Amino acid sequence: MTRRPRSALAVGAGIFLSRLAGFGRDVAIAAFFGTGLAADAYTAALRIPNTIRNLLGEGTLSASFIPVYSGLLARESETEARRLAGTVLSLLAVLAAVLSGLGVLLAPWITEILVPRWSPEKLELTTRLVRILFPMAGMLILAAWCLGVLNSHRRFFLSFAAPAIWNLAQILGLLLAWRAGWDPLVVALAWATLIGAVLQFLVQVLPSLRLTGRLRLSLDTAWRPVRTVVRNFGPVVLGAGVAQVSGLLDVFLAGLLANGALATLAYAQRLYYLPLALFGTSVAASSLPELSREAELDAREALRVRLRDGFRGIAFYIVPSAIAFILFGDWIVSFLFQRGSFVIVDTVWVHATLGAYAVGLLAASSVKLFASGFHAMLDTRTPVKFAAAGLAVGAALGAILMWRFYVPGLAFGAALGSWLYLLLLWTGLRRRIGVIFHGGDVVYLLKLLAACAAGAAAGFAAEFAVAPPEGIDTDLLRRLAVTLATLGAFGVVYLGACRLARVTAAAGPRPGERSTP
Repeated sequence: MTRRPRSALAVGAGIFLSRLAGFGRDVAIAAFFGTGLAADAYTAALRIPNTIRNLLGEGTLSASFIPVYSGLLARESETEARRLAGTVLSLLAVLAAVLSGLGVLLAPWITEILVPRWSPEKLELTTRLVRILFPMAGMLILAAWCLGVLNSHRRFFLSFAAPAIWNLAQILGLLLAWRAGWDPLVVALAWATLIGAVLQFLVQVLPSLRLTGRLRLSLDTAWRPVRTVVRNFGPVVLGAGVAQVSGLLDVFLAGLLANGALATLAYAQRLYYLPLALFGTSVAASSLPELSREAELDAREALRVRLRDGFRGIAFYIVPSAIAFILFGDWIVSFLFQRGSFVIVDTVWVHATLGAYAVGLLAASSVKLFASGFHAMLDTRTPVKFAAAGLAVGAALGAILMWRFYVPGLAFGAALGSWLYLLLLWTGLRRRIGVIFHGGDVVYLLKLLAACAAGAAAGFAAEFAVAPPEGIDTDLLRRLAVTLATLGAFGVVYLGACRLARVTAAAGPRPGERSTP
């Protein structure tokens, strides 16, 4: 097994563990809060500090810090790499402290701007939750530094598994508060969320410090590698800002719809992000350090092969995931969430929203990989422009469609915007490094679709054989049985068809394949 598949496997395993814990959290939240007022308030309050975290941490910091840090390691400049790590950590600590303080102080105004049409009671609760949750952003920004260090040293599992602790802290806190009779219960959930963020940072910082060695903290931005990170950080923040503006627009637009719309959107997104993170993020995250090394050596053919194989690896898992969400998502949603305060009508709307998102799942899963191609060449500005175009189109379409199709219309607009973003990234890279895809890649995708069609037929046959007459309006065990039967049949037949067609997750172009213009 080559280094990239091993790295992607480690990332995927970490993400899977984290997402598994995340689903446990989502099940608990759905059971206690459904799509009611508290669920909407918590979703909005969590989105605000998460926006800051996503804007300044994880992918953003990785795109600016990892290429420079990995480059120093590749040149065996360990002293300089250590100096860079210490300076970046110092700058992030100051930034995290300032932003956390401002978020707590400005919470009432932020909330009123984001969800202006909510009732005073709902706004007051949301503001209270924002004040509790905002320091979480600072802790997770620091955790992103750990991710950058660990990934640069090819230690992928811990940084992607650490969010499982964040999720488990929320589950435990919610259950303990419920048993203790804490009221309102959603406030206890917010405190548990903050504690989980602290724990997520702590489990990563010691292994990171062991890799870097003794750090010298500094705020010196005059040194050239630090200037490079800071210079690249700005455009990457703008690029991430486009994505985060999209998330905030979701909150704003959903806030204009009926009560529960934001929670409906959030439940669908949690399912949608599972394959996106498990396969899209894992491939992109594990590829960035290698892409950076190849860009440093100006190995364009190696860049093209890595991007092409990365896309095939993503498509192999994402295409069937998207089709399963569209065709069998009602059973998935009903099994995971339909209990307690989460009722059948909630299942129907969440499934419809999930299906709309699934239309753009392959594109959304691939954009990080192709954006990493630009980041590896230290071009952080071009993806920003492309992301802005995708956001503008997606938001405009969503704002139009939501009045006719409710929350699914909002999701479908975002899906179309993702496809535009991917198309722009692909054409931009093609101009920079040459033809990425070949004629065999089109055949590869057609074989995947044919295998999915066979899997879908098997899934429908299993549903017909096992599903009760009342459909999803049945007990939990029957919903579990149908979900396992349909997805199991779909998956087994899909993988079997792929094996017969000799389609694998990372098959490069076969000898004799000709490039398409």
